[in-house]
Amino acid sequence: MKPSDVLIKPVVTEKVNKATEKFNRFYFIVDKKANKLEIKKAVEEFYGVSVAEVNTSVMPGKAKNRFTKAGFVSGKKPSYKKAVVTLAKGESIDLYANI
Repeated sequence: MKPSDVLIKPVVTEKVNKATEKFNRFYFIVDKKANKLEIKKAVEEFYGVSVAEVNTSVMPGKAKNRFTKAGFVSGKKPSYKKAVVTLAKGESIDLYANI
């Protein structure tokens, strides 16, 4: 699997920003088939940092309902895999550099 296929997008929320500042952890949404070694290699190649630890979890899809003029519309949000990447001491990723 190519590194560009492994990492889908970084997660940028207030909660993630606090974890980044406090623990030097970055969150990414990754391909469901990717394992920890592939995720580690992809982050190191893309951002040029050394990764200390990778934790993964599969977030289940959720059923969603909304009311419209036509009545209730039911659907489902897809499940996804989330990776928590802890960087080595002194390393950092600037996610806002390309904005």
